[in-house]
Amino acid sequence: MDRVGADFFAVVDEIHHKLGANAIPICLPIGSEETYKGIVDLLSLKALIYNGESKELINYKETEIPAAMRKEVDYWRGKLIETVAEFDDSLMEKFFDNPESIGKEEVISALRKATLAMKIVPVTCGSSLKNKGIQFLLDAICHYLPSPMDIDAVVGVNPYTNKSENRAPSTEEPFCGLVFKIATDPFVGRLAYVRAYSGRLEAGKTVLNVRTGKRERVNRLYQMHSNKQNPIEVLEAGDIGSAIGFRDLRTGDTICVEKNPILLEAITFPDPVIGLAVEPKTQKDLEKLGVALSKLSEEDPTFTVRTDTETGQTIISGMGELHLEIIIDRLKREFGVEINQGAPQVNYRETILGTYSHREVFKKQTGGRGKFADIAFTLEPADPGVTGLQFVDQVKGGNIPREFIPAVEKGFKAAMENGVLAGYPVTAMKVVLTDGSYHTVDSDTLSFEICARQAFRKAAPKAQPVLLEPIMALEVVTPEEYMGDIIGDLNKRRGQVTDMDTKGNARIIKAKVPLAEQFGYITTLRTLSSGRATSSMEFFQFEELPANLAREVIEKTGWAKGFHASNVEF
Repeated sequence: MDRVGADFFAVVDEIHHKLGANAIPICLPIGSEETYKGIVDLLSLKALIYNGESKELINYKETEIPAAMRKEVDYWRGKLIETVAEFDDSLMEKFFDNPESIGKEEVISALRKATLAMKIVPVTCGSSLKNKGIQFLLDAICHYLPSPMDIDAVVGVNPYTNKSENRAPSTEEPFCGLVFKIATDPFVGRLAYVRAYSGRLEAGKTVLNVRTGKRERVNRLYQMHSNKQNPIEVLEAGDIGSAIGFRDLRTGDTICVEKNPILLEAITFPDPVIGLAVEPKTQKDLEKLGVALSKLSEEDPTFTVRTDTETGQTIISGMGELHLEIIIDRLKREFGVEINQGAPQVNYRETILGTYSHREVFKKQTGGRGKFADIAFTLEPADPGVTGLQFVDQVKGGNIPREFIPAVEKGFKAAMENGVLAGYPVTAMKVVLTDGSYHTVDSDTLSFEICARQAFRKAAPKAQPVLLEPIMALEVVTPEEYMGDIIGDLNKRRGQVTDMDTKGNARIIKAKVPLAEQFGYITTLRTLSSGRATSSMEFFQFEELPANLAREVIEKTGWAKGFHASNVEF
């Protein structure tokens, strides 16, 4: 409210008309801009006047409502009671019989019910810079927003019996919690942010990490306040805190007491869809860069780091341009590493659409014991819904000894990391191993693994390989007058509009757009809408890249020596 041009009632009106929310003020500002000095609480009908201009938490005094605001306060108080009464029958009767008899606690109770049912959005005002109105806001959060005790029992699975288990949000239940974030603190090291769903976790105790099946000791517990840690002795049902001292906790892990194990629903993370090459500006920062990237990838499961086997470059991958921009900024700001970066590159994938049968013989003799493996197989698309390698062993008669079969599967899995078109990972394929042979002396697991790798390189180009590109689900919120230009731009980007909706005065456009066409989209959108439209996107799925564009990608990567896009039938 202390900013130039601040208009509380204009904002409330915009929430109504632009966002379509049933917003109702529960306080009114006393003054605005440089004259802003406090608020009027519409529930207690008292003025809260804040003292001083300090940035720290400041005291306030409760006084009578300024005479000049009395009429305005009566209007908004009546509007608040009327709005809340629509969702509470007993309050409605009092509103018609005697509105003056309605007490503060009755309004708070009815307002809380309506807010939890998402029928009403309470609106407060204040100044975050000078902490004016912040105490009232925090009280409103406690009064009206849902507490952990408002939710039903969390449902999980017993990892040993696979039977469903429930945990009520009570300290009497056995402890269980979910690790929802990993962070690195320069003073205390790795922090695991934990939401406690049930029971109590005491500092110094051990818990079970359900993912690994191993115990983890929690040396210390903290209640986080911004970037500061306040030590606590216990974490109870409904609390959010951080723990240190663990060895192997990751985002999405369930921790619980060993005697009452439960596996909560894990957090699923999409694969990164965009990557770029990075290198330190100076050789002395090379080790610092490696350490920094390792820590960042631990904290963020959607951020990955790999080394390109062909070029030796370090490739970082994430969920979009902005994601990688933030990572690069953190490298400079938090770790002091200056880097050079390449242009963003789309992380394509490969798969096969056809079927091809092949026999591969691997022989190597260099004196003494040699290498020998022989496999016959059929390469075909994986069954619907299957990702990765679908391996089927149909070898009969012991033509390939049982101990060599896993090596064949391992070889095909390893080969899938680099497809035959442009070196991108293969999303899914099916290998049916039908026959083969071996040598009693020269055959071993390594021979069959190498044989499978070579077999994939020869068979895959003849099984209709295709490139897949990431498709993003895009949502644009814009004033109606810019709809035509924005949809036209999406069509140019190979986008497909899937839905259009209205919310208040805003139009919502939902579309599926290839990520490769989204570079620089935010800037274009701002230009088309005079800065009034906003957008958000998330990964949707991989789809086949059109043949003409696939040829360009293949030629650009030059994955295999002597390989040309014209060698592949699209």
